[in-house]
Amino acid sequence: MTRSADVLSSVDHIALIGNFLPRKCGLATYTTDTFTALKGRFPDLKIDVYAMDDHPGRYVYPPEVTMSIPEQDRIAYSEAARAIELSGAQAVWVQHEYGIYGGPAGEHLLALLDRVTIPVIVTLHTILERPSADERRVMEGLLRRAAKIIVMAERGREILERVYGASARTVVMIPHGVPDREFVEPDTLKAQFGWEGKQVIFTFGLLAPGKGIETIIEAMPAITEKHPDALYVVLGATHPNLVAHEGEAYRDRLKALAAEQNVADQVAFIDEFLEHDDLIEYLQAADIYATPYVNPAQITSGTLSYAVGVGKAVVSTPYVHATEILSDGHGVLVDFGDSEAFAREINALLGSDRNRLRLSQRAYERGRTMIWPRLAERAMREIIGMVAARPRRIAGPSVSLAPLDPDFSAVERMSDSTGMFQHAIFSVPDRRHGYCIDDNARALMLTCKMESLADDTRDKWMTIYESFLQYAWNPEARRFRNFMRFDRTWCEEVGSEDSNGRTLWALGVTARDARHAKHRDWAVAMFDMTASLAFELGSPRAHGFAMLGAAAILEAFPGHTLARSILTRFSAELLALLEEARRPEWEWFEIVLAYDNARLPEALLRAGKSLRRDDLIACGKATLDWIISQQTSPEGRFRAVGSESFNRPYQPPLPFDQQPLEAQATIEACEAAFEATGEQRWIDEAMRAYLWYLGVNDLDLPLATVKDGGCFDGLMPTGLNRNQGAESILALQLASCAISGLSKRAESVAGPDRAVA
Repeated sequence: MTRSADVLSSVDHIALIGNFLPRKCGLATYTTDTFTALKGRFPDLKIDVYAMDDHPGRYVYPPEVTMSIPEQDRIAYSEAARAIELSGAQAVWVQHEYGIYGGPAGEHLLALLDRVTIPVIVTLHTILERPSADERRVMEGLLRRAAKIIVMAERGREILERVYGASARTVVMIPHGVPDREFVEPDTLKAQFGWEGKQVIFTFGLLAPGKGIETIIEAMPAITEKHPDALYVVLGATHPNLVAHEGEAYRDRLKALAAEQNVADQVAFIDEFLEHDDLIEYLQAADIYATPYVNPAQITSGTLSYAVGVGKAVVSTPYVHATEILSDGHGVLVDFGDSEAFAREINALLGSDRNRLRLSQRAYERGRTMIWPRLAERAMREIIGMVAARPRRIAGPSVSLAPLDPDFSAVERMSDSTGMFQHAIFSVPDRRHGYCIDDNARALMLTCKMESLADDTRDKWMTIYESFLQYAWNPEARRFRNFMRFDRTWCEEVGSEDSNGRTLWALGVTARDARHAKHRDWAVAMFDMTASLAFELGSPRAHGFAMLGAAAILEAFPGHTLARSILTRFSAELLALLEEARRPEWEWFEIVLAYDNARLPEALLRAGKSLRRDDLIACGKATLDWIISQQTSPEGRFRAVGSESFNRPYQPPLPFDQQPLEAQATIEACEAAFEATGEQRWIDEAMRAYLWYLGVNDLDLPLATVKDGGCFDGLMPTGLNRNQGAESILALQLASCAISGLSKRAESVAGPDRAVA
């Protein structure tokens, strides 16, 4: 067995994310060189390249590129994550630089990484000591997600630990890779570039302010005075972002500066972005390499690394990377912007072939430690280690599979005298986001359904939630408002259609199920006053929610004309939508899936029961069967339609992010199907969906926090969203109420083990 095969015994497939040639930038060169080094050192390693694309359609990528990701297309990042998950890759290696990923400070990258379950290693090409709020948020997100972080200078490690609180165990220093070339005397290559008899000072890279090229141009008069044959060569195309902003104005300013200094004939500009081999030959033909960068905090310079790698005598400003790579006499450092110092040191090297050669050889020796094959080996060791350290999936859920008793504790924790808060940070209410009518409507329904609530507790919280709904009503607009700030001021005059429909649903349930007449009377009066707004709504889910409220009203008041009209009209509209959208493999009301899907079949089932229409019940059963089939994993477990699935026409659902609302909707729809048909299978389906909360799901992770009635906000590819917002807590508790009611009606049905067998 070869050494390469031995190293790859545990990892043979990775995904690589970054820019890629032919995109013209340093990061594209680096990512391409990384790919080439890995394939050269480990020929059997499969590498899928995901290339960041700033101008979709402009680049003709080579076959090595698996997918390009338009940098500003948020959906494309999710699609790339899905492709990585399906590919069988065992790890993701990200090349990170600000400015190449979309969103504030490149936050779209986090959306991708949060949707892959495999370990992530990130190479940081820039590490900011004074980040903006967005830059800090993104960097901290990368540090949380990455199993390993690669820096190219020890200073980078120090900044990560001091500024961002990174763990020293996760950070590894691997120098920038350099080409593996023989040491060459510059004079042997000068003829091919027309540099015979010249002493060449060289700078290369994309042309942009910040490179400090002005400093060397201003040093050239003093250099040419002592060395008339000196030539300063600046190789590189102007940075594409600069070209887009001002064309070639910056290059023209540099040329004007050279003319002003009377050295126009001693400064040569080569406006090209060269392929790797050509670039190296230019570099080898130079006598001195200059990096006059002006940013002291620059952590990485690929051009400096390449210069050291081929053995150039380097004169540089003391930015971070230069101070480390040129330490101990491996190069010469001068102060920022000090043209006189550059002239002095360059003259000294041009004036002594012996000293220049000695410095070049010392640089070359250091470069031997940085060649690309060594980078590939070190990086693969880190990747293999983090894959090996990845925890295995738990064999099964770690809690009992017995249904939970409804528990009001977490609901009470998230409520105050105004109503129920929307969001939480972990389990602590987040007052910054205030309240919404959606959650208070759900909370009101829960107080009606939870039999175990003490009478005084029920009365207290029903009054608070009812008061919120009552205050939300805007009689001028004839709509309910939705979002309220913590200071009790409204964020809007009219809430969403779905929030209005859900409020009507809560009023209907309260009118039917409240224990005290005072609450029932209030709910009926509010429904009668507001429910006609339903006829002005266009959302199918808003219609479905209003239908559920109307069905509850009809159960309590069989002759209620308005409720009957809502059920009749919207049932017909749902049937029409189904007829228009259905396909042989698509038995659904819309051409896309969204949230709360099972509410639409439930609305037809409850309408059919209230209106005594078998056609509605049959349609509700058929569409519920279809959506359940879409919510079933290959292992037969409940798999909530992931939020990434929303708004993808006629596409099967994607697995993440899974939200508690979907399991609750399925359980209550199955409850409606059981009530309408008496068929035992609906209890089994409801139980299968309920067990999702207890850990019978794609990640074997319980979402319910049994001790306090809480529920985590979702199941993501990387684990749980550990926040506990109102929607999630209420979904669990309402689901527990429904399962409790079904269990009492069917005590002869076998337990949870049978339900998921």
